[in-house]
Amino acid sequence: MAVRLISAAFLVVCLSLSGKAQMKASPDVGIDEKLGAPVALDTVLKNEQGNDVRLRDYVDKPTILTFVYLRCPGVCPVLINSLAKVINETKLEPGKDFRLVAVSFDPSDTPELAREKKANYLNQLQRPFSPGDWHFLTGTAANSRIVADSAGFRYRQEGDMFVHPGAIMLLTPEGVLSRYIYGNTFVTADVEMAIKEAAGGQVRPTVSRMLAFCYTYDPEGRGYVFSVTRFAGAVTLVVAGVFLIFVFRKKPRRHK
Repeated sequence: MAVRLISAAFLVVCLSLSGKAQMKASPDVGIDEKLGAPVALDTVLKNEQGNDVRLRDYVDKPTILTFVYLRCPGVCPVLINSLAKVINETKLEPGKDFRLVAVSFDPSDTPELAREKKANYLNQLQRPFSPGDWHFLTGTAANSRIVADSAGFRYRQEGDMFVHPGAIMLLTPEGVLSRYIYGNTFVTADVEMAIKEAAGGQVRPTVSRMLAFCYTYDPEGRGYVFSVTRFAGAVTLVVAGVFLIFVFRKKPRRHK
């Protein structure tokens, strides 16, 4: 009984906190899930060599799609570093079981910068990995926006920086959106399961989205980050509340 009360109260508190966080967040920044829909596979972008390419050229197996900008000082490096960690830990074979594609939404990002960033991240890999299995694509503002919109990824430019959410998307071999995984760091087992589901053409609802209350908008990191303070505060309030309920409901003993 106590566990149920704690769980229910915790959910109420967290959802309340989530509402406050969402009200503070910009309405034009976030993710509108488009599960089961294809991304814009035929939009022209540029690869690291400066050649015109399309997403279709790289999506022939389950693909982890990310939207980043290469000068990002906050969310993007953490996200890509986490993917590098997943690659090192997973039992799946890159190139055989899955590929990765990062699309920049910053029109000032160049193929040269993409090539440099890609080399830096590939140096973190501790297993055999073909450079052709992870691409960093750039493009015009209009074309990058087309691809991002097709995946429901919403961002906004502020000066020479961008405000944007943190997440990865899983595509089926046909380029259909199969799964969204939110955050800037990822559990290898979760990504493996999402890759296997995408391989089978399965479209899974994002259960973890219910936990968005643990993410708050970070104006310095320009994205959504896990709020330890918010989480700890919610837990403390719930535990204290349940404790008081049991104290006041406890019947006093009668003394003879």
